[in-house]
Parts: sequence; structure tokens; C-alpha cells
Amino acid sequence: MAFVRRRGNAWYLVHNVRRRGKVKQLHLARLGERPRITDEVVRQVSRTYPMLDVDWSQLREMVESREELYQPQSEFVQKLVRSLRTVNLDLADLYPTLLQWGETPEAARDLITQLRLLRSTVDVKLSQFEQTARPEGAAARSFR
Repeated sequence: MAFVRRRGNAWYLVHNVRRRGKVKQLHLARLGERPRITDEVVRQVSRTYPMLDVDWSQLREMVESREELYQPQSEFVQKLVRSLRTVNLDLADLYPTLLQWGETPEAARDLITQLRLLRSTVDVKLSQFEQTARPEGAAARSFR
């Protein structure tokens, strides 16, 4: 049975195997600081370990339902807030004229595409937060 475990700041997809009477952990894939079971991870593990039977839907469900994602004081949430602050500051310092100096047109187009994707993602997330039911007694708050 494959499972996800944390070691240091990184998450790994691992599987226990028995060799010479001892249990050894086989590291199937490094998932990074925020574990995600992507299609690429599935392909890589399936190609490298074809005899291993992995319940990918159960693994994805386990990763997506981690409690620390939903605890405001968790390290994950605190790191996300710090990252958002950094992105905001970096974007505030970015001017369109800077893209024209020394950068290739492809780099400028890629940045604009990523900014549009970011805007779409933020709009979706703000809508989701606005649609959630507020706990009783909580003050009404707009996220726009």
C-alpha cells in the first residue's frame, strides 16, 4: 500500500516492502513541499514500478483532505500567506516598460499569460470564499 509521508519540509510518495524479513521504505516519488498527485507523478511511478498496484484515487483523496490545509495556524497556511505577500510586493514593483528592456517577446507574453491565469484563479477563489456560509455570530465580510 503506497502512502504519503513528510520528511523535513518535503512530502514523498512511499511504499513499504519486505526484504530479508525487514520492512524497507521504497521512495516512489518526491512530491515537494505541498504534496500533489499529478498525472505526471502517476505516469512516472507507473513506468518505474509497473508491478506495483497503487490506488491513485485513494491517494489523491488522502492528500486533498489533509487537515493542515484547513487550519489557519498551520505552517502551510502561514507559508501561503507569506508567499502571497511576496507576490504582491513583486507585482507592485513590476512595470510594463521593464519588460521591453532586454527581455525576449516570449518572456513578456509568458508573464502576461501567467498574470491572467493568476487573476482568474484569484477571482474563482474570492467567489468561493464569498459563497461559503459564515459561522453564526461572524461579522459580514466582503473579500473584494
